[in-house]
Amino acid sequence: MKPEIRDLLASLEAEGYVAEPATATAVFLARAMRKPLLVEGDAGVGKTELAKVLARLLGTELIRLQCYEGLDVQTALYEWDYPRQLLRLRMSEGRGEDPREVEARIFSREYLLERPLLRAITHADRAPVLLVDEVDRADDGFEAFLLELLSDFQVTIPELGTIRAEHPPYVVLTSNRTRELGDALRRRCLYLYMEHPSLEKEVRIIRTRWPQAQERLAREVGRFLQALRGRSLVKSPGVAETLDWTQALLTLRQDALEPEVVTQTIGCLLKDRHDLETLTPSELAALVTLAREEPAS
Repeated sequence: MKPEIRDLLASLEAEGYVAEPATATAVFLARAMRKPLLVEGDAGVGKTELAKVLARLLGTELIRLQCYEGLDVQTALYEWDYPRQLLRLRMSEGRGEDPREVEARIFSREYLLERPLLRAITHADRAPVLLVDEVDRADDGFEAFLLELLSDFQVTIPELGTIRAEHPPYVVLTSNRTRELGDALRRRCLYLYMEHPSLEKEVRIIRTRWPQAQERLAREVGRFLQALRGRSLVKSPGVAETLDWTQALLTLRQDALEPEVVTQTIGCLLKDRHDLETLTPSELAALVTLAREEPAS
């Protein structure tokens, strides 16, 4: 392993993010090559958290654009402050001001509301981290615009002209694969696919985030989650749910899994009514028994 990757792995873990060498390598290359990093994987595997940790390591601002169906360019880029513009127009009435000067004033940067994409381009101090979260939820038209933006890191506002980034942002895009992204966007980015963690990694994550959790509890939680994800679920629990559940167990002063407590706290893991109804108390008890059994050496 290259020393740079080893150091980055240690830095990530110091920030509470347990990663594999492949993840650290992708982050290192994206930063060094100034290429967008596209991170795909199921919900809850740590995609968004990776961008947050990167911003902390770089000591810079995280600018987040949460994508959703129907997201348009104006909402993501900029809008004019229409109420203030209208107020300024009314104030100019009867003062004999030059209409062209008034128009130039109300369509200046003073009345421009910067949304995440424009903020990432106009960031003055240093390059921020731009997180385009769940880009797969946006439509093809927005994806095409995003591709153009990532190519040049500049935008044209008709009233102001072209604005170029003095400090192009580090870009992380995440996708839950609810739809297939276009080939052009994929080619523009470095790519990382994140899976649910292995047992050993999940135990390390638990012990890193909740050091007060004893090894026994961490391993039982890890084995329980590994078995639970093997079932056919509508919404498989991710690392965030693992950590929430561990915190709940610690709050209840549990040092091991017990069927009754697991049944009462299963809502920390399962967030779908169908999944809750499918897993009966007896099935949960069987999973607890499995989790408490030490594997044969």
